[in-house]
Amino acid sequence: MRGSMHSIQRDMIMLENQVPLFILDRLLGLQIGDPDQKGLVAKLTLQFFDPLMPTDEPLTKSDRNKLESSLGYATTFDPLWDQGCLHCLDCFRRSLLRSELQPKPIPRAWMKRWSNANRVADKRRQQLIHCVTELREAGIKFKKRKTDRFWDIKFKNGILRIPRLLIHDGTKSLFLNLIAFEQCHLDCSNDITSYVIFMDNLINSPEDVGYLHYCGIIEHWLGSDDEVADLFNRLCQEVVFDINDSYLSPLSEKVNRYYNYRWNTWRASLKHNYFGNPWAIISLVAAIVLLLLTFAQTFYGVYGYYKPH
Repeated sequence: MRGSMHSIQRDMIMLENQVPLFILDRLLGLQIGDPDQKGLVAKLTLQFFDPLMPTDEPLTKSDRNKLESSLGYATTFDPLWDQGCLHCLDCFRRSLLRSELQPKPIPRAWMKRWSNANRVADKRRQQLIHCVTELREAGIKFKKRKTDRFWDIKFKNGILRIPRLLIHDGTKSLFLNLIAFEQCHLDCSNDITSYVIFMDNLINSPEDVGYLHYCGIIEHWLGSDDEVADLFNRLCQEVVFDINDSYLSPLSEKVNRYYNYRWNTWRASLKHNYFGNPWAIISLVAAIVLLLLTFAQTFYGVYGYYKPH
């Protein structure tokens, strides 16, 4: 049956189909004659789900080896133990975030419970940043960042650098399950959710998608840019999220500060209206020269009137 492996990958990535990893380790260990082996299923998971990666920048061999060697396991199963993967979806998520390559401090459980209790699914509280069209009007430029870490976004000197994102027919299901996992698991960070909401804020229309595609940031295999915009706008419906608990909040503050500075908007408007093409530049230069000549003629006329030869 053609395409069966793709269907199996999409089924195995679903949150409701996850089996605890220690069970899979035991079953595989019994099959190969080594009941005490641990970590082999995690390594196989990274290889099996590789086609679902939302980027076409391949993971380097050294990074893959570091990631596989860092997936350790405890002697007894503890679902809240941070050093071991819970299931295949958790392993794949860690491979996306490189969480073991760049460990992050995790708040205490009672702090996260308090934070979760005060979060609401409100679109007004999920606004991290303005859309692409509005940011461009403020003079912010977009460039592709060459890295396989699709979530690693940078902003400096008015340039927002976003890694390339590959969107295919399995991207929606992948992000939905990753977001659902982050929403359900108490001690899990919300990095994927933060990234998706950030992109949802950037993309409000097919024109936004088209410009990001022009910049090389978004590559999609869907029918149209409108489908991509609709995908992101639907991914974060009813998602509980707090903008203060996002790794992109500091970057968003920098972008919004740049956006709110009026001089940047005026400069971008001047460049767009008068420096958008060579003919506009020639017209502007001609107008400036004509204005200077008119001023000089007026000056010498007045000067000659008051101080004749």
